[in-house]
Amino acid sequence: MPLDPFRAAIAVDDDPGRAANKLADDLAGQGSGGTVGFIYVTDRLGANLSSLVETLRHKTGIESWIGTIGLGVIGGRSGAFDQPAVAAMICGWPKDQFALYDRVAPPFKISPDAFGIPTAIVHVDPRHPFDGELKALSAASGAYLLGGLSASRTRRFDQVAGKMTEGGISGLLLGPDVSVAIGVSQGCSPIGPIRTITETQDNLVTSLDGVPPLQALLVDLAVAKEDELRQLLLSLHVGLPVPNCDTGDYVVRNIAGINTENGYIAVADEVRPGQKLFFCRRDRAAATKDLRTMAAKLRGRMEKVHGALYVSCCARGPNLFDSAAEEVELVQEQLGGVPLVGFYANGEIAGDRVYGYTGVLALF
Repeated sequence: MPLDPFRAAIAVDDDPGRAANKLADDLAGQGSGGTVGFIYVTDRLGANLSSLVETLRHKTGIESWIGTIGLGVIGGRSGAFDQPAVAAMICGWPKDQFALYDRVAPPFKISPDAFGIPTAIVHVDPRHPFDGELKALSAASGAYLLGGLSASRTRRFDQVAGKMTEGGISGLLLGPDVSVAIGVSQGCSPIGPIRTITETQDNLVTSLDGVPPLQALLVDLAVAKEDELRQLLLSLHVGLPVPNCDTGDYVVRNIAGINTENGYIAVADEVRPGQKLFFCRRDRAAATKDLRTMAAKLRGRMEKVHGALYVSCCARGPNLFDSAAEEVELVQEQLGGVPLVGFYANGEIAGDRVYGYTGVLALF
């Protein structure tokens, strides 16, 4: 099935009109045609998403656009963070293999002999109670979800899915004939064994392996060298392994607080007895190695890559690497410079789970 032409570009400019024209000219210089486009804007230009889409519609001839707002955007071999910027990618999927949706996924007819499963690109308004809806969307469509939560320091969390929208979930449903490979890069390394939560109070872990969790943490920290201890404490998080998963997948959550009197540890997520937990550190070295490994493995699963989508956490980019551009280049080193678009999100989605501190990469 022909998927080309894919092409991607990024424009950094505080004038939305100039940014849109630069983007359109760059895309036009790479080729023509296409059926659907992705657009991501930083919150510095978030109020102009609608006008940017209209300019790209007019200049490219592409009617169907999806996208949202992030703290940073990714296009081609570069990225921009905390700057006025817009990125876009044009794709060439057959029109009978994609459908835009807003709030509710459209029915997607799957032939009995179809190979693979559908994929849903999801953009989520973080003000919306979305957990249950993500699971409902996955169940209703039979699709594997990937995407992220809009991120903005303003009150705008606009999305586009053919039309402008906000307040829920929107995106693009791809049919099962579109080959997609998806990977998640965690960027963390464990500093101790996987333990079992034995007692909780709300989001407090009050007993871990039968002892106060602070006691277990101090045992894990004891192996660290004295000159590394401060940096380790600054990068300390917890990993929560995904139940019934044979790939070692886990979600990373903040330590919200430690009570030194009773040894309780507060986790920024729901916790329950019987759940697994390990302490981990999040640093540049671990993130670099994991991202390169994940992208290389994913590339090896695809005979040919036409384009890619990368959703990274807003705590990554220049907050973890030297810059957003460095993070993008780590991905492109493994992909060979394919058309790539993405944004820096307030939570990354793979399957029906919301991750944190991760990078989610999809190859088409």
